[in-house]
Amino acid sequence: MRRLENVWIPMPDGTRLAARIWLPEDAEDQPIPAVLEYIPYRKRDFTRLRDSIMHPYIAGHGYACVRVDLRGAGDSDGLLRDEYTEQELQDGVAVLSWIAAQDWCSGQVGMIGISWGGFNGLQIAARRPPELKAVITASSTDDRYADDIHHMGGCLLGDNLSWASVMFAYNAMPPDPEIVGERWREMWMERLEANDPWLIDWLDHQRRDDYWRHGSICEDFSRVQCPVFAVSGWADGYSNAVFRLLANLPGPCKGLIGPWSHKYPHLGVPGPAIGFLQECLRWWDAWLKGVDTGIMDEPALRVWMQDSVRPTARYAHRPGRFVEEPAWPSPNIRERRFGLDQARLVEGGEPPLAHPLTIQSPLTVGLFAGKWCSYAAGPDLAHDQREEDGGALVFDTDPLEAELEILGAPRVELELSSNQPIAMLAARLSDVAPDDKATRISYGLLNLTHRDSSAHPAHLEPGRVYRVSLDLNGIAQAFPEGHRLRLSLSTSYWPLAWAPPKPTRLMIHAGAFILPERPPRAEDETVRPFGPPLGAPAEQRRTLDPQHHNWLVHRDLAADESTLEVINDYGRFHIDEIDLTITNRVRELYVSRADDFNSLRGEVTSTRELVRGGWRVRTDTRTVLTSTETEFRVRADLDAYEGGTRVFCRSWDRRIPRDFV
Repeated sequence: MRRLENVWIPMPDGTRLAARIWLPEDAEDQPIPAVLEYIPYRKRDFTRLRDSIMHPYIAGHGYACVRVDLRGAGDSDGLLRDEYTEQELQDGVAVLSWIAAQDWCSGQVGMIGISWGGFNGLQIAARRPPELKAVITASSTDDRYADDIHHMGGCLLGDNLSWASVMFAYNAMPPDPEIVGERWREMWMERLEANDPWLIDWLDHQRRDDYWRHGSICEDFSRVQCPVFAVSGWADGYSNAVFRLLANLPGPCKGLIGPWSHKYPHLGVPGPAIGFLQECLRWWDAWLKGVDTGIMDEPALRVWMQDSVRPTARYAHRPGRFVEEPAWPSPNIRERRFGLDQARLVEGGEPPLAHPLTIQSPLTVGLFAGKWCSYAAGPDLAHDQREEDGGALVFDTDPLEAELEILGAPRVELELSSNQPIAMLAARLSDVAPDDKATRISYGLLNLTHRDSSAHPAHLEPGRVYRVSLDLNGIAQAFPEGHRLRLSLSTSYWPLAWAPPKPTRLMIHAGAFILPERPPRAEDETVRPFGPPLGAPAEQRRTLDPQHHNWLVHRDLAADESTLEVINDYGRFHIDEIDLTITNRVRELYVSRADDFNSLRGEVTSTRELVRGGWRVRTDTRTVLTSTETEFRVRADLDAYEGGTRVFCRSWDRRIPRDFV
């Protein structure tokens, strides 16, 4: 095998995209299929370690692996203006055409990607380029509005701010002079000048409109004809998409959901990590080489059935086992229905409440919710839910007389009224152990103005009773005998989701909680085990300052102020092969005061530095989001330094009207 450190791929308009390629030494004599990963996260440095494990391994089994920086990212020419733009997708089609035309390629190409690369793999597949024969999409979505980092159930997610800030920092970084030469500084200045915070654009689209429909393959699943292998993890933010893809794609589709966070499964935490790259080879061999690997003879869906665990914000390992379903929806799932009574879940019907129940949650319900999408499986997972339950309506089952296993999306159906025209509902399912510790299993959010449509939200009429339905995130979970199931309802979930404009009181008149029960089957004992997590030897890097990740809850009782502090310090490390030292430090703050809904404040600051010999560049970014009853306010700052001199400085201050949020 040989590695090509940088290859330029020309686009039709003359722009060049930078690629890193691994392929067998004799590929020109014996052309082979290719696998493309197409993302903005800097192949030269930031994803170098991850890439070195995956792509050489696949290439070593007879493939050309091509890792391409998007236009305007890493070492590629041009500017990156937003996610999944029309230009990005057109470039992706052109890259596929270029790969297939190379003398080392057989003309058969697949796409693999996690997150961004999982998104655009599906989006490009919907364009049906003839070279694209199969896709592996990990931690991605078919629906950019309803199931991405921006919104959930019509509620604005805190991840909308944090992810916008991540890309604000990425887009401020220069290309590598060793790749692009002396023009690096000119390219850097162009990127800095064009680097408007994407948060502003995203907040201009608070309902489902054409902006979000673009790139959402759920608008027409029939466009994706090639085979799709969809992968995610229960600690990830994107597991629901696996179910929808299996249910709706017209072509061959396989689904895999493990216990993992937002990582490829061969690197997956919480463990167990699996031999995912071996499964990728089975997929590629079947669809790019025509080899009968048996992968399509296996059940359509394999998921990790999680065992009960104590609540904590970090898990190294989630006990459980893999189970399989022949299709999704599965004929093996049955509904188990519970009615809501006074503090109880009563199995059977839906009895009317003797007296309506009311809830007006403290603003701070949500401080122990963890992150919408866990990136490291800790400490960003949900903690013990008992403190959250103190600000919620809580309904418990009796202790279970036998073990109960569920697979799919729990559902809440309620008859409710509100005292405000804009309100939200958060619903949580917890596993309550005999010692009363409560582990969150799943949750869901609903902006009640989106009860009928996210394209056309409508105010609530205070006092009027509405019937609403809310799906929680899909999950596979075993509840032991003697444990209780708990449904918790709250009117806030800050800072996982931005709170409504005013405190709201909901009145619950009747309701039901429906669980997707999966009775264990004899076939569960014969599920084919995965191999061990393999990969190529990782390229070496030396740690100069260690990483530090933590989530801290601060309570200032005198000021009645609560702060969630998120520390994502990736430390400082040196990549010997390219003689580059990288620093990457991020800090997030989410602040609220008492029940003052105008006090919400999210702030993300980031520092990134690249050093090689006498070349040293640094960028500092800061994004602040606040709100009033009628508008959001975005303030942002960008400073760039070459050596010790600041060479660029710009600030933004933008107000955006709230739109049913």
